[in-house]
Amino acid sequence: MNMQTTSRLTAAETALIEAFNEKIGELPGNGAVTALRDRLLDDLKKQGLPTRRIEAWHYTDLKNLLRTVPAPAGDAGSEALEPLVEGSPVLAVIQGRAVNKASVGELTVFPYSEQLTDGSAVAGLDALGRDDAVGRINGSFVKDGYAVEVPDGAELEEPLEIQFVHAGGDVHTRLPVAFGANVKGVVIERHQSMTGDAALVSHVSDITVGEGTELTWIILQQQGTEDTHLGQIRVDLGTDAKLKLFVINAGGKLVRQELNLKVTGEGADLTLRGINLLGGDTHTDVTMVLGHDVPHTGSTEVIRNVVFDRAKGIFQGMIRVAPDAQKTDAKMACNTLLMSDDAEFSVKPELEIFADDVQCGHGATVADINDDHLYYMMARGIPEKKARAMLVNAFVAEIVEELEDEALVEALEGVISAWLDKHA
Repeated sequence: MNMQTTSRLTAAETALIEAFNEKIGELPGNGAVTALRDRLLDDLKKQGLPTRRIEAWHYTDLKNLLRTVPAPAGDAGSEALEPLVEGSPVLAVIQGRAVNKASVGELTVFPYSEQLTDGSAVAGLDALGRDDAVGRINGSFVKDGYAVEVPDGAELEEPLEIQFVHAGGDVHTRLPVAFGANVKGVVIERHQSMTGDAALVSHVSDITVGEGTELTWIILQQQGTEDTHLGQIRVDLGTDAKLKLFVINAGGKLVRQELNLKVTGEGADLTLRGINLLGGDTHTDVTMVLGHDVPHTGSTEVIRNVVFDRAKGIFQGMIRVAPDAQKTDAKMACNTLLMSDDAEFSVKPELEIFADDVQCGHGATVADINDDHLYYMMARGIPEKKARAMLVNAFVAEIVEELEDEALVEALEGVISAWLDKHA
């Protein structure tokens, strides 16, 4: 089903259109980019934001949930954050503007605004389809980010941290990264709010993983309690490539995190691990579409969710196996702890299999803390509140520990523990 045509625009839709008209003169881009921006915004104007009548947006009625678009805000500060892992190189995008100009090691790095200005960005700037509201908004408004090229055989000795830092307002960024063959490394994509001012953030990462490359990519989203975060990652996984994708949501009021993953090379393997920490009245939607397009590929997806207060979460996971993708092995699981009677989490797993020699499956569980485990800990003198926090921490820490890098595991466990101390 496609995005609906509407004759009545909401306040947020009207604000987006007015903001575009005001900003179009300052948005970087040659004639082709400007024309594409105009078309994307015109589509938004004609069709409106998606409602629950759109299948992919059934649990996140963006037209009604996105009530306002914040006014432009001030500077988030001129310096990058300290990296999660000490000594890691950092590329910072502050209030939507790339601040690093030089390359990092063997990597070629330049501001995405340069690709917009010379028009080379136009091929990847378009929305993925008629229902791609995130791509449509981002393509209309994006100003900057980074374009990164990683040469064949490169090895990142330390995790590369790419920071997207803001202080409220509307911020739209992009991150195309092309990994050559036989690369090894870890990249942390970190989204951080520095103030309590409301923000509308859209971001698209477009990742190409070359033959034989072994990559770990971590998305850490820590937006503010009044922020809207519309995130999307697009991945093309090549022959014999291995990708470990970790997604951690630990912030935001309205969050839509889209994972558009294509396994296009034989022998490729994808590992997806997700942690959603939801509290207050946040609404967080993680929607994955994974396509196995060729034979002899594998994937495993495990999502862990902890939901407090009146928070609402969603995981939609679609695995599509093409007719030629024989010998595909794909497994998907989603496990949720509901910590409040008012908390909600919806799970929608889907399989579309057009090959006959495959192993595919999915499962989901929703539960509270195991009473036997809680009793066992309390019987040994641990107070109930602390025992609950320890059990919840163990539930999600199991995912993080798969990273195996001690410094990185310690840093992410610190993020999770700090969140639980605040919300539990």
